[in-house]
Amino acid sequence: MRISASGRKYIFLVNPISGTAQKSGLQKKLLDAALTFGVPAIVLPTVASGNYKFVQQKIEEEGYTDVIICGGDGTVNQVIGSLRKNDVNFGIIPMGSGNGLAFSAKIPKTFSRAVDLVFTGKGAYTDAFMVNDQFACMLCGVGFDAKVAHDFANQPSRGLLTYTQQTFKNFLSTGTYHFEMQVDNHLINTESFFISIANSNQFGNQFTIAPKASLDDGLLDIVVVPKMSKAILPFALIQQISGGALTGTSKKSKDTIQYFQAAKLQLKNKDLAPLHIDGEPKETAELFNIKVIPKSFRLIRPQ
Repeated sequence: MRISASGRKYIFLVNPISGTAQKSGLQKKLLDAALTFGVPAIVLPTVASGNYKFVQQKIEEEGYTDVIICGGDGTVNQVIGSLRKNDVNFGIIPMGSGNGLAFSAKIPKTFSRAVDLVFTGKGAYTDAFMVNDQFACMLCGVGFDAKVAHDFANQPSRGLLTYTQQTFKNFLSTGTYHFEMQVDNHLINTESFFISIANSNQFGNQFTIAPKASLDDGLLDIVVVPKMSKAILPFALIQQISGGALTGTSKKSKDTIQYFQAAKLQLKNKDLAPLHIDGEPKETAELFNIKVIPKSFRLIRPQ
């Protein structure tokens, strides 16, 4: 006997082109699940423009309590960024290429278990952050990882294999960029392959760049990958991924990955390194003001 999600009312937003998953019959599956749990639900398409005023109107006028996103990190970013000021729970059914936020939140990968969670789970307050005036749910980066994101977005097919191919291709040709960071009372000048600013511990596809990151600690995790021999770089990254320790901002070694936490920072992008936000390519800038938004939205995740 299913537990009724009494009093809740669901909007499912489905991205028809995200990731590699087949979406045939998805609307019927979602509505059948809602019927099983005894709750009202509708299914609507996502929009490429990111304008979700039509969803906001339904929330305000018809009393919807939960917005469930069937897609990847780019779709999650757009929907939550548009609707986070509404008093709703957000859920994710992972259907993207990386699914970084979902995996960081321990949302099940399998469709049936993810659907069960959105009906039986509760929303937990989750941090986000701003990159200048742009909203970020989980991660932004400047440099090498952003170049991969830009090239990946232009590929005819998605998925882990395509992402791996683009990563390897860019690794062979990548150079470094000059940055200046103001963090608390520290000024850091660095020539680096990339800098990641993370609220979650995921790049996506279970690739963990900031292993100490938490979705609700009020802090951002900053990872600086400085100039070093490319023969050493993969081993340094593997060490970071497997459980890199926080180094603080005063780390002296120029060829060692720095990993520290802060609630805000200012980043001067002297060489106009490319930018990504939540895995999506974005227009870069000479200066980024980055600040955490504590308890920005409620995300349905295992308790």
